[in-house]
Amino acid sequence: MEPGDRPEGSSPRQWLSRKERVASEPLRLADLPTADRRRAILRCGATVVLAWVFLIGAFYVIPIGHESGLRAFLRLGLDIGLVGAVFAWQIRRISVAALPELRAIEALGIVIALFLVLFSGIYLAMSHESPLTFTQRLDHTRALYLTITVFSTVGFGDITPRTDAARLVVSAQMLLDLAIIGAVVRLIFNAARTRIAPSPSPVPGGGS
Repeated sequence: MEPGDRPEGSSPRQWLSRKERVASEPLRLADLPTADRRRAILRCGATVVLAWVFLIGAFYVIPIGHESGLRAFLRLGLDIGLVGAVFAWQIRRISVAALPELRAIEALGIVIALFLVLFSGIYLAMSHESPLTFTQRLDHTRALYLTITVFSTVGFGDITPRTDAARLVVSAQMLLDLAIIGAVVRLIFNAARTRIAPSPSPVPGGGS
């Protein structure tokens, strides 16, 4: 019987559910043949690159309005909620992925790109509201540059916040940077390890 043939005596639903279970079994990257492993890595890299291009491109294309201090904090809360929702969605995708290790890398790349773009939008909107919010008037490139320097803790000091509202938003990004570097990275890769970990064998005689 060919692999695609349905066994006699089984309903289509039973056969399909069995095929879905087999197809959903996770694999380690090291277990793949060399050619398949290379293709999978290339697909993963392409996905991350396309996600960055799409998000950063959208940041440059979508009009950014003006945000006062209060509205900036409201937007900050919404953006944090959006990042959290995308993070939870990516964890869900890892938990059912065929290649959890690569899915975890994709998830991390997407979450970081979204995080940087959202904070860049806040900084740009605050600079549109008042050019004196930062030491330089921000455009798209400068806002993205500021966000990346804060995220990477480089801090050249050429662009710094001048108002208390801007200092608080930048401080919030610093704290969230630590959360992403510490907690989010760990949770994403723990989800991948959990996905590929073998299920515990039932203990003989454990049933009542």
